[in-house]
Amino acid sequence: MRYFTLSLFLVFTYCNLFAQQGDPWYAFYNQDSTLIGFKDGLGHVKIKPKFEGVTRANRFDDILAATEKNNGQWNSFYLTKSGRKIGHDSLHIIDNGADCESEGFIRFRDPQTYLTGLFNRNGDIAIPAMYSGLTRVHKGLLVALKGATKKRVGIDSLITWVGGQEVLLDTSNHVLIANFQYQPTLNFFSLQKTKELLDDPARISFLGTDGLHYSFINFQKEFENWLKTDLLVDLTKSKLLIATYPQVTWEAIDAWKKSDKTMFIERNFDLIKTKLMEITSSETDYFISADGLNPFMFDAPEFHKYYNNCGESKDWLYPTMSIIITHKNKKDLVQDHLEFLRTDEGYQLLCVTIRKGQLK
Repeated sequence: MRYFTLSLFLVFTYCNLFAQQGDPWYAFYNQDSTLIGFKDGLGHVKIKPKFEGVTRANRFDDILAATEKNNGQWNSFYLTKSGRKIGHDSLHIIDNGADCESEGFIRFRDPQTYLTGLFNRNGDIAIPAMYSGLTRVHKGLLVALKGATKKRVGIDSLITWVGGQEVLLDTSNHVLIANFQYQPTLNFFSLQKTKELLDDPARISFLGTDGLHYSFINFQKEFENWLKTDLLVDLTKSKLLIATYPQVTWEAIDAWKKSDKTMFIERNFDLIKTKLMEITSSETDYFISADGLNPFMFDAPEFHKYYNNCGESKDWLYPTMSIIITHKNKKDLVQDHLEFLRTDEGYQLLCVTIRKGQLK
């Protein structure tokens, strides 16, 4: 009986520790908001505030980029949940911040060659620093630029890459597609591999190194096809309600406002329908712009799933598609904006600006 009880205790303890190690930690600041540390979901301090500079992860899943100052000297490195420090002075800096983990991987840059590689969640090198550039990992796939020429441009002599060849890799550094053309509107989560080309207007196909056709949904093509073959066919109030986010953000005369979708559509259906139907005319000057969710406008808890652990929009899975209609007057131009968010339930109208007409 004692042996049985002890065994249960050990199993419970092991499972509990394993669960704690797999749970995310959350960033918090010191009293003067100058240093960042991390707590677990129960509020226990796992790392006291000591990071600063380009450290920007607000959630610590497996591995993150960190900077701290010791004895007046800046130190930069990658840190794993187990406390392992690797990649000293090799942070991959983008937009004045370090790279953010994606699916347990994070990019690093060799300070001597300026080439890019990939660490896994344990801090081991998954892909050596041999590429001019790498995208983040999405669904186990990433695009690499190889053979480009390093060049300094601009007043600040920033380093950029010219030329080279784009290839599609998996996280084991296997080349899946040798001649790949990267497009930010490709949905890597929609990959289908077939012997024959798929007849799908929303997909773009590439020939893989294994002789198979790799096809991906193009978000913009998907959205345009949905508009023409679904939403705009016999558009009714109930149909538009289904294709509208529960709360709509809209620009009033004096400020941005938020309204329940039922109330908003009830008040503005005729105007919104008119705007949407305008794009079916060949005389309408409009275009569709792909982007990501604005974290400053949409920061409520319900939107957290649409951002990664650095607070960036997951536009690789949940892009926004904005229909922008231009109206030309004699003196100036005005534009109407109807922004749709790609959700798990499909594209939904989220944000509206009407300059030619008035919302209520």
